[in-house]
Amino acid sequence: MATKINYNQFEIVLCRTSHPGNIGSTARAIKTMGFSKLTLVNPKQFPHSDANALAAGAEDILINAKVVKTIEEALKDNHLIIGFTARQRELSQEHQNIREISKNLKNETGQKKIALLFGNETNGLSNDEIKHCHMLGYINSNANYSSLNLAQAVQIICYEIRMNLSEDNKIIKSRKKSELVTHEIQNGFYLHLEQLLRQIGFFKKIQGERLMQRLRLLFNRTTMEKDEVNILRGILTDIQKKIKDKT
Repeated sequence: MATKINYNQFEIVLCRTSHPGNIGSTARAIKTMGFSKLTLVNPKQFPHSDANALAAGAEDILINAKVVKTIEEALKDNHLIIGFTARQRELSQEHQNIREISKNLKNETGQKKIALLFGNETNGLSNDEIKHCHMLGYINSNANYSSLNLAQAVQIICYEIRMNLSEDNKIIKSRKKSELVTHEIQNGFYLHLEQLLRQIGFFKKIQGERLMQRLRLLFNRTTMEKDEVNILRGILTDIQKKIKDKT
């Protein structure tokens, strides 16, 4: 029997949204594609009557939307974060077309919680937001005029995911039972690593922020399991203890 798409795996995350109408339009866009989980990071105005007006029947999405102050709080329970940006950054994750990304999602496990991350309407994703992403996506639009309304971009991306994952009516084959790493756990490892590198004075030899961005990119290319992160953090802790013993 064919398996339905597990839409609950996906969470649409909007960062620093300027206009409440765009939140309402986005709620409508994701509901028409079958998605329902919406998280708002530090929106300028929400709740708001403009959001309700433009939701046009998707008010339930707004009612159940999570509103948080920080990107870390928004992503903490997710295992895979996909950010969307029209422009390629100098130092960033691989930049892939949404169609290519959505096809690759078929190979992901049904255990994974996946965040689709969108930036501010004017400036897009900030470098601080991008550093949390495992991969970056874009919509293959007109190179001479690539401007898309936020809700339009969200709907196109949700549509591509819906179509690719429903072509054979199945999503994501299960694999061995192992506890996947949430963003909160993985980010904790990065902060621990940064703390150790500062402790040993390594950042004095090299630009610290740029180094940490490269290290995030390195580890984000892998799918780490919780046991593996625990091993790495155990190594960091043991190094810190030995440094302390010598001082």
